Amino acid sequence: MCLETFRSALAWCTVINFGILLCWFLFFAVAHDWIYRIHGRWFAMPVEKFNAIHYEAMALFKLAILIFNLVPYLALRIVG
Repeated sequence: MCLETFRSALAWCTVINFGILLCWFLFFAVAHDWIYRIHGRWFAMPVEKFNAIHYEAMALFKLAILIFNLVPYLALRIVG
């Protein structure tokens, strides 16, 4: 695979993953009560714990995007 193709793929992966993260955040912010009711049927937990789990998962997902997509893209931009 050509270096430029790989760099382009990493760039698009970064954009798509940040788009998914943004959709997740917006959906969570707009439909919070509905999501909580759906998950409340499966898992008994207070709202505070539900919120903490989602925000921690969003932070972990963002960190994964940075480590596995953005940093390699920037490294390839600098090197090549």
